[in-house]
Amino acid sequence: QVQLVESGGGLVQAGGSLRLSCAASGRTISSSAMGWFRQVPGKEREFVVYISGSGGSTVYADSVKGRFTISRDNAKNTVYLQMSSLKFEDTAIYYCAGGGLYGSFVRGAAAYWGRGTQVTVSS
Repeated sequence: QVQLVESGGGLVQAGGSLRLSCAASGRTISSSAMGWFRQVPGKEREFVVYISGSGGSTVYADSVKGRFTISRDNAKNTVYLQMSSLKFEDTAIYYCAGGGLYGSFVRGAAAYWGRGTQVTVSS
C-alpha cells in the first residue's frame, strides 16, 4: 500500500507562488504515474497535471499550463507541484494521486490518493 501526504498549501495573494509536496511511503513510487487533482467544494474533482514514472512525460490541464510545473524526486519518493502566477480560481483542495495508466489516471482512476492540502488565493 502506498500512502501519500501532501504539504505546502496555504494562503497566497494572486500572482504569488506556492510549492506543494507529496511524500509517498509504503513502497517506492519510482515507476508509478503520479499527478495532482483539485476540487472546490460543491464541484467535481478536476485533473491538474500528470507525470510519468520516469518523469519524461508530463501533461497539464489547459487552465494551469505555463503556470504550474510538476516534478518528481524518485530518490526521495516525492512529487512536487510548483505553482506560479496564482489566480483566485486556483483556490481549491489539491490532491496528490498515483498509480494506474495515463488514460484512466487523468479521468480520476488513480490507484492511491492523499488527503489533500488547501490552497487559497486571495484576489
